[in-house]
Amino acid sequence: MALRAVVRKDFQDSIRSFALLSTTAVFVAFGALLAAIQWIPPIYRDSAVDPNTLALLNSMRQPTVFLVPLIGLLLAYDTLAGEREDGSLRLLLGLPNTRAEAVLGKVIGRTGVITVAIGVGYAVAGGIALATYESFDLRVFALYTVLTVFYGAVYVALATGFSAAMRTRMNAFAGAGGLYALFLLGWDVLLLMLQLVIYGNEIPETGLPDWFKFLGLANPSTAFMHAVQVFVPEYGEITFYPEGSAWYLDDWMGFVVLAAWAVTPLVLGLWRFERTDIH
Repeated sequence: MALRAVVRKDFQDSIRSFALLSTTAVFVAFGALLAAIQWIPPIYRDSAVDPNTLALLNSMRQPTVFLVPLIGLLLAYDTLAGEREDGSLRLLLGLPNTRAEAVLGKVIGRTGVITVAIGVGYAVAGGIALATYESFDLRVFALYTVLTVFYGAVYVALATGFSAAMRTRMNAFAGAGGLYALFLLGWDVLLLMLQLVIYGNEIPETGLPDWFKFLGLANPSTAFMHAVQVFVPEYGEITFYPEGSAWYLDDWMGFVVLAAWAVTPLVLGLWRFERTDIH
């Protein structure tokens, strides 16, 4: 019951602060714009997969990879650090709520926000596609939408865990910005630097080893695109990654990597939160 109360309060707070409305508006505008373009690249016109669906997924691929983490981090970075700073966290914990319930309730509440936002935004995109495209595979698009929600929930959990470990809103914001820069901007640069250090300017004739390829998969955004291919094999038509023979490079490992990025920071953040004197 206490957990349900925390979730309900957090979701209601997002409504009062217009976080739910503004986030939904962003995804509606994003989805509607991409669905309205209706342009099929020549490379997909002869595909065995429905070309209209493939074209829409291709249009949404990069914006989804970059926008969903940004929204997830912004929604959750101050869930606990902000309330600790303004004193409202003492009131929350003064009720019959444990610290674990407070953290988990924030995760569920903010996941609810991003679920509604993505669901509405992608429903608008799917509706436009159904109404105006010559053909459209609704099943494939629905699966992609569900997996996108899971992707957003990972970043919400990650940011909430980080927020639980921070004392101030500014520190939490800096941490969220650092995570975004690392995953979406700096990961490939670090991999390139590592490759140059180990192999120099020339890749070995046999190609990069599987363990090196796994470092690329360890990025949650790359893991998401691998995970999508498990349930939406058609997504493989628009994503290209180095192939390897190791079991840990299979697409299902994308779910393992995403789960690790969601659970590990959350557990560490709760561990520190439990040992912090918020007074």
